Amino acid sequence: MIESVPNVSEGHDARVLTALAEAVRSGGSLLLDYSADPSHHRSVYTMAGDAGTIERSLLQLVRTAVAHVDLRLHRGVHPRIGAVDVVPLIPLAGSTMAECVELSHRVGRAIADTFGIPVFLYEQSATRPERQRLEQIRRGNFEGLAQKMTQPGWAPDYGPPAPHPTAGATVVGARMPLVAYNVILDSTDVAGAIAIAAAVRESSGGLPCVKALGLPLLHRHVAQVSMNLTDFSRTTVQAAFDAVEREASARGLRVLESELIGLIPEAALEGTTAERLKLTGFTRSQILEERIAERLAGR
Repeated sequence: MIESVPNVSEGHDARVLTALAEAVRSGGSLLLDYSADPSHHRSVYTMAGDAGTIERSLLQLVRTAVAHVDLRLHRGVHPRIGAVDVVPLIPLAGSTMAECVELSHRVGRAIADTFGIPVFLYEQSATRPERQRLEQIRRGNFEGLAQKMTQPGWAPDYGPPAPHPTAGATVVGARMPLVAYNVILDSTDVAGAIAIAAAVRESSGGLPCVKALGLPLLHRHVAQVSMNLTDFSRTTVQAAFDAVEREASARGLRVLESELIGLIPEAALEGTTAERLKLTGFTRSQILEERIAERLAGR
């Protein structure tokens, strides 16, 4: 079994979000979860299946996104270069990283050939060192993508040498599981959230395996520290929460709550509780292994 967690640049239109979910199901994959954020203007779909069903579901998802998402009109606080912005492939029980890398090439080639969308490979699938990190590929956003792709070293791995006019480009790659985790401040202080994010993220000398951005949640009138924990064995969810809370307190700010985006591996919650993390509305169905068991049982 392989997991995929594509991120789509649509977070407002309920009809499009439902159509994207149906696209995943139509390919035969188990749709484990999906959620959307209107301030990010972004949705995240979590699916699982064998390589063939994952490939079919992803192509159906891209087909639907291309039909409904126009990045020329898209406005959101989260960085993005594509209608289907990023397609991670993660090995679960019975699969290997090598199989996910192979699948990423198949999916990337199929997206490019079928829809005329340039595809960049990242993480374990990267063909160049500077493309291993997603943020390096995404730097400049959709608005700067056409110019970026004219620069030496920025031809795509698959597809045309220029962005699709409405769907931009897509990033595909194999990676280990990560935890997408946001800490929400009881404040509208976006500058404070940006400073906290800089203090906790690895690239600024903070916690190992933590990527972080400070963003406004306009629909809630609060600021957020949005994080990806790329190796939760090195920096736990609790350690990330504690660091954000500590940095917030040093700036006279208070943590309101936190939230998971998508599902979380059970091992990532060892040593903590939803209460300690101030997780809103958490249930065991947000644990990856629990959700897979539920879907396989038809619940």
